[in-house]
Amino acid sequence: MSTISSSLNTLNNSATSNATTGSSASSSAAVSATSNTGNLASTGGQGTLASAGIGSGLNVNQLVGQLMSVAQAPVNLLNTQITGYQNKLSSYSQLSAAAYTFQTALGGLTTKSGFQAITATSSATGVLSATAGATASPGLVSVNVSQLAQAQTLVAAGQASTTTPIGTGAATTISFQFGTISGGTLANGSYSGASFTQDPTKGTGSITINSTNNTLQGIANAINTAGVGVTASIVNDGSGTPWRLSLTSSNAGAGNSMKISVSGDPALQSLLGEDPAGTQSLTQTQVGQSAALTVNGLGVTSNTNTISNAVAGVTLNLTGTGSTTLSLAQDTATITQNVQSFVTAYNTLDSTINQLAAPGGGGGTAGPLAGQVEVEQMQTQLRRALGNSMTDANGNSATLADIGITFQSDGSLSLNSNTLASAMAKNPNEVASLFAQNGSTTDGQVTFLGAATTTQAGNYPIEVSSLATQGTLVGSAPANTTITAGNNDALSVVVDGVSASITIPAGTYTASSLATAVQDAVNGSSALTKAGVSIGVTNNNGVLTFQSASYGSSSFVSLAGSAAPGLAGASPTFTQGTDVVGSIDGMPAKGSGQTLSGLAGSVVDGLSVNVVGGSIGARGSVSLSQGFANTLNDLAGSFNGPNGAITTATTALNTDVTNAQAEITRQNQQLALLQATYTAEFTALDTTISSLNSTQSYLTGQLNSLASTTSYIYSNAR
Repeated sequence: MSTISSSLNTLNNSATSNATTGSSASSSAAVSATSNTGNLASTGGQGTLASAGIGSGLNVNQLVGQLMSVAQAPVNLLNTQITGYQNKLSSYSQLSAAAYTFQTALGGLTTKSGFQAITATSSATGVLSATAGATASPGLVSVNVSQLAQAQTLVAAGQASTTTPIGTGAATTISFQFGTISGGTLANGSYSGASFTQDPTKGTGSITINSTNNTLQGIANAINTAGVGVTASIVNDGSGTPWRLSLTSSNAGAGNSMKISVSGDPALQSLLGEDPAGTQSLTQTQVGQSAALTVNGLGVTSNTNTISNAVAGVTLNLTGTGSTTLSLAQDTATITQNVQSFVTAYNTLDSTINQLAAPGGGGGTAGPLAGQVEVEQMQTQLRRALGNSMTDANGNSATLADIGITFQSDGSLSLNSNTLASAMAKNPNEVASLFAQNGSTTDGQVTFLGAATTTQAGNYPIEVSSLATQGTLVGSAPANTTITAGNNDALSVVVDGVSASITIPAGTYTASSLATAVQDAVNGSSALTKAGVSIGVTNNNGVLTFQSASYGSSSFVSLAGSAAPGLAGASPTFTQGTDVVGSIDGMPAKGSGQTLSGLAGSVVDGLSVNVVGGSIGARGSVSLSQGFANTLNDLAGSFNGPNGAITTATTALNTDVTNAQAEITRQNQQLALLQATYTAEFTALDTTISSLNSTQSYLTGQLNSLASTTSYIYSNAR
């Protein structure tokens, strides 16, 4: 029974006693009850309930409010704790963002290519501009452009209208072939004595013209819609028959000149038939030609004005004719900017840690993460890593101070750009190795491909027990060198799982020229080109061998179609490629094509080398150094990793918030019950006091009446 219930029992007992002892006792009880009510009410407080009671003067809301205020203290404490947890979560979020920013700044420094940026500057931008890739080398290149590439344009005879039908509307096929015009002379837009050789890698495109589209506009629309490699437009030359159909090859270069064959309506034949070696109905207004230039005195031709193979690692964009000097220099400004970004991002991260984990004291304000050991450890790990020396793949040791990055008294970093520039000028590869992952091999036919950032640095021996091979198909008989259209010219080929159907140009070949024609036709297939696969076709005494350009177990070639038996015989020999087999650091490695890779779980996990040839057995070693950027990237990444300091701390804090919220919910439920109990008990007390007050009034009246009667009797008796 609660204290309030005990008080109620006491008051009830008192009321019963007073009711049976006469006026004096009744008066005393009334005074006592009034006094008790005053004492309970005088405790003060802010009630939140509607007024309770029946008029005794007892402030039930105020009394319940005061008691609940005391009972609410544990919930208030929990809410204060949640606010603290959330402040810490916000601080860890800020720290996490700074760590990510630091990693981002390291991105341009984790690979050597970030230090091998080359700028390409032309002394005559009206002749060419250029861009340099990571494989370009510094130096000066002399370029002279004598001719730009351009596409051939042919123009038909003028017509009076673009919408008047041409010819009878009989079904007519217009076919477009692309190739090279050789020999002869060109006068007034027509060739004399020339020959035309079709490019076997470019198919023949055709359109059909009939009564629905045999107008000039209809023909132009049909050509443009078909996508046959020609763009058609209609030009008004201002004459009496002004409307002329203009046809331009979609690709520039001498090898993309057009031959147009028309089968059907004679009117369309006379309008559009174009054979550079025969009848020419159109006028050539622009010759198809390739770009012609010299690079350091060596002649170069290209079907486009964008040339990517004339200077190693450099793309030339031709804009005019003339001479220019191309200057290729190391892009030290970009490298310096990347290094400065790294220094700035580290200083931001370090400053963030200092602010959030400030210990306070001495007039300073403690940070929200003060005393969090894991935060202090993060800063210690970063500073220790930055202060270490780094050994490159050649065994040379260096520190960040060697390139101008030093610690200041407050723990921040500072970059001396002059020291960095001097180091870059002296040995850019050593600077790159200091920051970036670097690998090298001792065998000239084994090349370092890469490694994971988690791969341990070191020097690892390489063993090769089997070299990779290519998939081949070897003919069982000499090839039939005569290809007849519609008879034995169709070939279906599958190279490394990619299928293509091609047509071999009809003609009589030698075995060698047939091998070249088939190779060009297959490799010109858009399906194979898109997939990045190709074949080589060679001749050995008339027998053709078809070989995939790739290595490994996915490398193979198969043939079908009407041309296959004549090319490879009735029972060709099929051999699928094999992967390289070997080990790295004495542990079996995974072979894929010519690539050997360290297996998961080993110290060389993620390390890959390419074995392009050579002997079986020991093949030297591969050395790996990770560099500061990779080491720091891994360290910063680990903070936000699944088991990292930031992740672990935020997970624990979120759990604390969840638990505290659950406890608040539980306690609020108990407080609601307690409040209901208090309200009920004080309401009962209020009712009892009111009843006692009524009893007091009644007894007072009775006593007064009795006193009056007694006085009357006494007076009369005298």
